[in-house]
Amino acid sequence: MHGIIFQELQQYVETNLGNDAWDALLKGAGMPGRVFMPTQAYPDEDALALVTTASNITGNPAPAILEDFGKYLVPDLYKLFGMLIRTEWKTLDVLENAERSIHTAVKAKDPKAQPPSLSCIRTAPDEVTIDYRSPRKMCGVAVGIAKGLAEHYGESIEVTHDVCMLKGDPNCVIKFKLVPIP
Repeated sequence: MHGIIFQELQQYVETNLGNDAWDALLKGAGMPGRVFMPTQAYPDEDALALVTTASNITGNPAPAILEDFGKYLVPDLYKLFGMLIRTEWKTLDVLENAERSIHTAVKAKDPKAQPPSLSCIRTAPDEVTIDYRSPRKMCGVAVGIAKGLAEHYGESIEVTHDVCMLKGDPNCVIKFKLVPIP
């Protein structure tokens, strides 16, 4: 996993739990004093250990932490990839085109990068279904990013995620439906 994600995770932890929380998290995950450089790749197991430790410390389930982290990422993702997002796009459009636009650019910039594989289908004008595949099984981040996008665009979405790698399925099928804001 790319070091930039670890740096974002550090910012997320410090923002939500305080400046000393990152060091405590590293120590609890068996990585005291570890520094993650933004341009290097690190074992996926390091990210999983940090998330598992955060879950143990906070009592929050790992998928909920990953979802919240995904929402947290959205403003910084816009800074990095905003030029790839068409001005007329909204939440579902960004989701529908994430693999073609953003993940393709990520892989072009760094051929070693391994973002999750997203097969996205616009199943209705107000719905996108994503087939998510990744050995990391961090589908919660994808759900959080979608929810963060909806907040960014002033929209609301419902998420249905019955097929999930965390339940033993070979992939995740996540449906995002635009819903009217009351």
